[in-house]
Amino acid sequence: MPAIAGARQSAQVTTRLGPNLPWTLPIFVLLSLVLVMPFAQAREMGKLFPLITRFFPEADRLGKFEGDPPAAAVAKGGRQLGYVLLTDEVLPIPAYSGKPISTLVGFNLQGTITGVQIVKHEEPILVVGITDQDLTTYINQYTGKSLHDRVKIGGRPRKGYVMVDGITGATITVMVLNRTIIAAAKKVAAARGLIGGAPQGLQQAYERHLAVEFDGPLAEDPVLDPIWAYAWHNKRFEASVLAVALGILSLILVFQDLLVRHRTLMLYVRDGFLLFTLFFIGWHSLAQLSVVNVFTFLHAAMHGFRWDSFLIDPLIFILWGYVAVTLVLWGRGVYCGWLCPFGALQELSYQVARKLRIPSLEFPQLIHERLWAIKYIVFIMLFGISMGSLETAVQYSEIEPFKTTMVLHFQREWWFVAYALGLILVGLFIRKFFCRYLCPLGAALTFPARFHIFDWLRRHRECGRPCQTCATECEVQAIRRDGQINENECHYCMDCQATYWNALKCPPLVERRKRRERAGRLRKASIQAKSAQMTKQEKAKKDSSRARPIATRHANQPPTTG
Repeated sequence: MPAIAGARQSAQVTTRLGPNLPWTLPIFVLLSLVLVMPFAQAREMGKLFPLITRFFPEADRLGKFEGDPPAAAVAKGGRQLGYVLLTDEVLPIPAYSGKPISTLVGFNLQGTITGVQIVKHEEPILVVGITDQDLTTYINQYTGKSLHDRVKIGGRPRKGYVMVDGITGATITVMVLNRTIIAAAKKVAAARGLIGGAPQGLQQAYERHLAVEFDGPLAEDPVLDPIWAYAWHNKRFEASVLAVALGILSLILVFQDLLVRHRTLMLYVRDGFLLFTLFFIGWHSLAQLSVVNVFTFLHAAMHGFRWDSFLIDPLIFILWGYVAVTLVLWGRGVYCGWLCPFGALQELSYQVARKLRIPSLEFPQLIHERLWAIKYIVFIMLFGISMGSLETAVQYSEIEPFKTTMVLHFQREWWFVAYALGLILVGLFIRKFFCRYLCPLGAALTFPARFHIFDWLRRHRECGRPCQTCATECEVQAIRRDGQINENECHYCMDCQATYWNALKCPPLVERRKRRERAGRLRKASIQAKSAQMTKQEKAKKDSSRARPIATRHANQPPTTG
């Protein structure tokens, strides 16, 4: 009975609350937000206030971030000093990571920037490779700049512009920072009437996250373009050169069967392209691809994909587009063997070591097959870390020496330089050691490459059964003992294809050539024998034809008398 009574009482309570429950929950949530948000905002303001006092040392009061666009007023007593804003709340321009950089900017009532401080970001190049001092030196250049100025990063001085120095290796990130700081501050100042009303066209352009720093008289509206268009405009020469080079590489791949028949020419062409990859793509254009690009793309695909985030680096965009095509057509070896600057550095240094007669080493096949699995383990671990924190994954991706060697030109802490030089030193003895055993990017490219369409690396029936010439000569050990090419490990150097067409080196072709030569010699001997026999017959016929007239003449002469 008590149980029944309890159940009846519970049912009555439920009945009383039931009709009001749809209204109770929203009211409860709304009251929670009303009560919690001020405390959350106060806590956030408490974190920012020490930074704001650096921008305005006299300040003792800070208002709320409010208005359109949102900004907080800074005051001393009853006198207003200026405004502070968070750029990601005013103009959330996506940077290279696909997410905006949250930057705190302060400016006074005269439109002069009083301070800039990065609050939060997920930019890979700012996580590793760029020191805090480099970043501080860069953003401090904006202090004292007027919002009436037009700021330009590096390059040649230009009339009507104020120049700031960029950061080597962080061109795209710095460009986004410059655009965000200046455009967001101008938008807030214009809305508060500090620099005059913003023209309607300019206001709309701000809302589309566009640029404000192209050429044009200061008195007129600036020419507005997307930030990626500005980047492509600045990199149009490098992009054109890269496009031509990729066109040449495409011709090499399409007509490879003709090229490899001329081994000396093929070696000159390959080494020449590797030099271009190292010096132009790597050290000049800083366009070394990284596994970080893969993680950035995956995160962008899962959290609101935007082409703008990838178009802001023209050379990286072009390279990734070409790599995507070659993965489908030929596999991952085209990038690893022809377009990776660090791979080119290893290959060229290995060739120099051979010229200097430095002995080369190779692991036994059993050990080699265990070692090349390491890069797949490294990639899976980095991928798992990136799912939780892209910033942490970028830190651990320093297993790639690409930033040290290509982006920062060895201008880093000594342990990074020692690691990169150590890999290059090992590569003098073991061909492309890092690429074969440690590179997570190479492992990442293997997965889509499994669906490639063409199989243009030719093999004979005798390859591996019993011929082992190519398997023995392949210095990345990408050819199995059964003669099949392991396309997950192949770097598309085409040495095996040069052997495939070489009738003086490839054992099946050598045997066929010898059979043809023996058959040719037999035919020649037969022809010579027939020719000799015909010569004898003709000579005998000629001799008989000469003897017949003489005999006839003697027969017709009258006998002589004594």
